[in-house]
Order: sequence, then C-alpha cells, then structure tokens
Amino acid sequence: MKHRRIPNRRVVIAGAGALALAATATVTLANANASTTPEPRPSLAKLTSAAANKLASQLKTDTAGAFYDAKAKKLVVNVVDKAAAKAVRAKGAEARLVQHTFAQLDSARQTLKSKATIPGTSWGIDPRSNKVVVTADRTVKGSKLDRLAKVAKSLGSKVEVRHSKGEFKPFIGGGDAIWGSGARCSLGFNVVKDGQPHFLTAGHCGNEIKSWSDKQGGSAIATTEDSKFPGDDYSLAKYTGDTPHPSEVDLYNGGTQKITKAAEATVGEKVQRSGSTTQVHDGTVKALNASVNYQEGTVEGLIQTDVCAEPGDSGGALFDGESALGLTSGGSGDCSNGGETFFQPVTEALKAYGAEIG
Repeated sequence: MKHRRIPNRRVVIAGAGALALAATATVTLANANASTTPEPRPSLAKLTSAAANKLASQLKTDTAGAFYDAKAKKLVVNVVDKAAAKAVRAKGAEARLVQHTFAQLDSARQTLKSKATIPGTSWGIDPRSNKVVVTADRTVKGSKLDRLAKVAKSLGSKVEVRHSKGEFKPFIGGGDAIWGSGARCSLGFNVVKDGQPHFLTAGHCGNEIKSWSDKQGGSAIATTEDSKFPGDDYSLAKYTGDTPHPSEVDLYNGGTQKITKAAEATVGEKVQRSGSTTQVHDGTVKALNASVNYQEGTVEGLIQTDVCAEPGDSGGALFDGESALGLTSGGSGDCSNGGETFFQPVTEALKAYGAEIG
C-alpha cells in the first residue's frame, strides 16, 4: 500500500491511540456477582472497530481500559466494580472484571520509565492480560537484564516480561522509494498545510534527510520542514514542484486505498501496513501509548502491533480502510520470521503541524 506522489510511481509509508489500555480477566463481573435472581443483561451490539472506538471514548470514566474483539464484533470494557459494569452493559458493551485499575498499570509504566529505561526494551499496557507487558530484545543482557528483572519483580503481577530474538531499531534502509543522503524511507500520508501539499513520514527519516527524491540520485521533489525524534517519531516535508499528491495508499496489487480521514487506533483492531521494502502486510493492534527504547533514544505514545516490517519501511502507512492511523517507526524481527512494529499516531503529527489529510 503506497501513497502516490508522482505519475507512474507510488511510494508507501509505514509508519497511533484512542482506547485506554487495560486488560481482561477470564471471569465476567456478572458471574463474579451472580445472585439467585440475576438482572437481565442488555444485548451486546455488533460493532465495527470504528464504532467500538467511538463507544469506548464514552466509557472511559470508571473503567480499566478496553479492547475490540474483532471475531465477536464487540467492545470489551474492563471494570473493577459492579456499578461500572452496569453502566458499560447499558451502552451495549461487554463488562469484564479485572484485578488492576488503569491507574495502577499506568503507575507501573511510570516506574519502568524512571527505573528501567534501557535501550532494547519496550512496554505498553495490554488490556487482554491486564498487565504492563515489557519486552527485552536480544541486546539486553547481563547487568541490564538483571536491572530490568529487579524492577519488574518489584511491580508484582502488574508486569510481565517477555523476550525478543530480534533487536529494536528504526526501520530505515537503502533501496527504492523516497530517497535522500544515501538513505531510503517510505512516504506515509499526503497532507495539506496552509493550503500547500506536504507529506508525513518518520521523524528519524526527517532527521537524516533534508531533500527528498523519488529515486536514488534523482532530482528533489520535496524538502523536510520539521522532524521530531526521539521523543516522538514524525516528520513533515513540503513538495517543491507540481508533484501529484492524491490521498491514497498503494496496495501493491495494481490498486490503491483512498484515505479520507485520520483516526485513533483501537486495541484489537485489524490493520494494514504499506511500505517500500515489504509492501503490504496486515495484523492487529496490541497496545496503545507504548514506549520503545531505541539505541538512539526513547519514543513514547506509540501504537504497538504484530505487523511485520523491515528497513526501508520507516515512515510507511498504517491504516484501516479509509482511515490513516500511523507512521512506521521501528521494531524487531522481519517479514520472514515475524516480529512487532511500533507506529507513531498520525493524529498527533497532524495536530502538531496544523495539517490535515488530503
């Protein structure tokens, strides 16, 4: 899936959320509080991911996060008391009893940030397990791993540590797509700022490349106006000529996906990513507001997915139908063995630049 920029050529970008993350327990509150005369349960609405996201935004108060069950087409909202469960069911969502509140999980996340910000680690609140899931890549060894384990242990059941055989890194590389200074990235989404055509890509790409071309050694088609990395991972480039800039993503099958809006991602949402190295791949949103500690620095507020990506896919588009969701930041693994990829939420980049999809 690419974003078209010029005639006879399409480039894609691969690169985040709306739902508060928290986890689900296997026992519903209804069962946990069963009585001899159970009150009638409202029927659950069959929802699209967009509708679930909208509903979740109305149910944040007194809940412990939520996620979208794509198979059942329902919104699952985590709660810690009966009153909250009743309010959730009244809206047509499923209520589930969980051990930890969102505030407790967020506190654990802040502890990890202050005591275990180690290059090669990442974490995000997982609403399905009701834990902060911490991942350590293959570079985290010895005293660093001991430190991480000690901090995680102090947080008890609120944290789960996992290990990755890959290495967390920004997905920048050499090849085709949008080029500059010997590096290659992927174009994300075409946008409009102050009535002028621009495009979004990854911030670590914008840090490296100031003049963009559609081919290696080619003439300039755009210049970087601003980039943010680390901390965030987004960049804005302005087209320098009359380059066509349709609002669409290349599907690498002869077709394109029209992009009409930007949206927040939802945990459990099925998504697609398009990038210049590995083309189109799909997967699921696993966490929101995730942090990843690259060797170059920490980036926060990311969308975490199980979609694969490889060097050169950086900046590429994460989308769901006509909705732009994110820009490919980085991750671990590849598209042969799998892995996880993090995306910068598009909504944050648009707000920062005063731009809109178009």
